[in-house]
Amino acid sequence: MLRSATRRAALRSNVNHIQRTLRRAASNEAHQETDVVIVGGGPAGLALASALSSTPSIRNTLRVVLVEAGELDKVGNWEPPAGTFSNRVSSITNASQHFLQEIEAWAHVEESRTCPIEEMQVWDGLSDARISFSTHDDDSLGLPGLSSPSQMARLTENLNLQRALLRRLHSSSGIEIVDKVKVQSIQREEREGSGWPLVHLSDGRVLRARLLVGADGFNSPVRAYAGIQSYGWAYETTAIVATLFHHPRTSFQPPNTIAYQRFLPTGPIAFLPLSPTASSMVWSTKPHIAKALLSSDPAILTSMINAAFRLPDVSLRYLQNAILDSTRSGAPLSPVQLQQEISWREQSHGIDSRSAYSISADATGVPPADADSLPPLVTSIQPGSAASFPLRFNHADEYIGDGAGARTVLVGDAAHTIHPLAGQGLNMGLGDVEALSRCIEKAVLGGADIGSRTALLPYSRERYFENHKIMAACDKLHKLYAATAEPVVWARSVGVEVLNELDSVKAAMMLSAGSRPSRSRPSGAQFGANLAASGIESLARSVSNARTLTEGMANIAGAGVQRLLQAVANSQRR
Repeated sequence: MLRSATRRAALRSNVNHIQRTLRRAASNEAHQETDVVIVGGGPAGLALASALSSTPSIRNTLRVVLVEAGELDKVGNWEPPAGTFSNRVSSITNASQHFLQEIEAWAHVEESRTCPIEEMQVWDGLSDARISFSTHDDDSLGLPGLSSPSQMARLTENLNLQRALLRRLHSSSGIEIVDKVKVQSIQREEREGSGWPLVHLSDGRVLRARLLVGADGFNSPVRAYAGIQSYGWAYETTAIVATLFHHPRTSFQPPNTIAYQRFLPTGPIAFLPLSPTASSMVWSTKPHIAKALLSSDPAILTSMINAAFRLPDVSLRYLQNAILDSTRSGAPLSPVQLQQEISWREQSHGIDSRSAYSISADATGVPPADADSLPPLVTSIQPGSAASFPLRFNHADEYIGDGAGARTVLVGDAAHTIHPLAGQGLNMGLGDVEALSRCIEKAVLGGADIGSRTALLPYSRERYFENHKIMAACDKLHKLYAATAEPVVWARSVGVEVLNELDSVKAAMMLSAGSRPSRSRPSGAQFGANLAASGIESLARSVSNARTLTEGMANIAGAGVQRLLQAVANSQRR
């Protein structure tokens, strides 16, 4: 009996060995050898493919395949009607634009659909403490040979950039684009030593990748295959996006090249210029408020956008509650009713009807003295452009796979997801792409294995901490401006007003945010930028501690009042 069991075990072992051998043989016959497989045809994936194709040493030696589940022809043939804009836009920093020019992609961007940002106005929705950034702030650094840039950043639709990247790829050779094909699964090759990733596609093909790049977004299959964990949380916030129409600036005003952002307790609202008569909006607010606004008459949303930049927070909260109550009752407010309520509240706050803070102000005549402090009054919303999406924070534990997930690397949203309040999400992804393409080029020129951890480690070292700094700062800003306790509001307002007087620190912050190409940034300015970032983070931490102290004092005071009331009640019983 023992001999029979031994014989059966040996037979099972032989069968398993034969099956493994057959699977390896079938795999070797079916798979296609590739050097780089990029999963994801968004801006980050297309930018990486363009960067690799623009480098002769890579174009002539490596086989690169880009896989995208969607239909890229729709992006390549995107031709919106004249005078309309997509609701998903990005602020491309000068550093990112310089990189896109280097890889010969910016030449394919339709620049008439882009708009320079020459100034930013940012203010507190509770205290009105304000800070402004402009292209002239760089002059305060006083560094020789460093002239002011003509713009801080350039706003463009995401589809305009994606189309440009596709056109760049179609004009070159060396990149195979596979669209309308999904990644069915990713498996590690069964081979002695370090097996390569095998990417199984929905059309039956299997790609054997020396290096597998995940540019496949937040729910990244590549990250899941690599076994890379991530940490993060969902903000209790929804972003409303829309394309806004307004009157052009008058001849007495600067052109529509100023970006505005007001931090409200429920979240920031941003006004981003697209053309003389059109701008894009991103309004971060509570999910139930976003749902009510989007389900209302477009004229209601238009009036609320104007009010969100102008009315005190107490009145804005009243209007939001009125909309919520009317929506729940089944009798929504009419645009006329809302406008009457806004006019009454302007009068109660003493807002002059000729001031820029009045929604009923004349937008076509001679502008009031404070006109440049606020965005133009919105007259209408582009039909079909109002939409929403949830916001979250997420950061991968590492950018390079190891062990069973070796030969993988993450870029863009697959590696990090950030709050849009600073407009840095796409720029972070382009920074990833620039650093990774340099690592691959260096490995090729040095005859190294492009998929090895040694070749990829410089990318991770360069980008992880840089991205983490930006993400941490944006998260702290979001939480800092969500606080309404008076000591916190006072502390952050004083900090902002002091910072607004320090032109050199503001210039250093702009350098850190990409106002100049990385290669043209002086080391001293970079040191100043890091110092400024550290200072802001320390301020945020101090204010956070102040908020904790305030909450603790409130709890102590509350407990004391409760004990006092209990003592009074006991004395009355006696």
